Amino acid sequence: MRRLFPVTDLTAAEDRGEWSLDALADAYAYPDTEGPWLRANMVSTLDGAAQHDGRSQPISCPSDMRIFGTLRGLADVVIAGAETVRLEGYRPARAREAFAARREAAGQGPAPAVAVVSGSLDLDFSLPLFVSPLVPTLVLTGAGAPPDRITAARRAGAEVVVAGEGSRVDPARAVRELAGLGHRRLLTEGGPRLLGQFVAAGVLDEMCLTLAPMLTAGDAQRIAGGPSVAVPERFALASVLEEAGFLFSRYRRI
Repeated sequence: MRRLFPVTDLTAAEDRGEWSLDALADAYAYPDTEGPWLRANMVSTLDGAAQHDGRSQPISCPSDMRIFGTLRGLADVVIAGAETVRLEGYRPARAREAFAARREAAGQGPAPAVAVVSGSLDLDFSLPLFVSPLVPTLVLTGAGAPPDRITAARRAGAEVVVAGEGSRVDPARAVRELAGLGHRRLLTEGGPRLLGQFVAAGVLDEMCLTLAPMLTAGDAQRIAGGPSVAVPERFALASVLEEAGFLFSRYRRI
């Protein structure tokens, strides 16, 4: 990062030059809490678009991807909705040497698991995400999911986790179920509908938001969708980084 505006827990950038992955990992470290901590990582344009032509990559930048990789390198599990997995072409998370020692010291595996949220299990279980991950992919679904799709998921090597009744996944229960499996450091990368469900359930602890200096117009989704909350929940600014007009902010629940 080129500039740093410290708010609470970040110190001056190393010689005002680019942050190393170690420095970013320190800056974005999960808090030391007993229970699970759910953070989200999203990108938005100045006019509120969370994607362009259905994908987030066109409104991202190299530094955004650097932080994206850092957040993954710190997480126990990465949670994504089925639609996002399909649109973004999700692949298994990979082990990265830059985070190996840090993960080992924290008692983590070599890479985070990916947890796909899907009530219908309308997923292609022949994809590498399911058949060749470094650690088994999790599938979060409801108790009423089609039995044949549950069988297909398990045959592919995925671990099926029931986190809701009927065909729906309950966001709060999903967090509890993942924590029960030992996944305390949770990261959701969306999409907007899934993030909206976490927000509405009141289980989001931290929002990492990249604000891209772009305007797209159109009718693209915002970073969170679905029903609105009765009363807006206030978050506190924890840190802001800036490079080339992109702002990388981090907000925590008050």
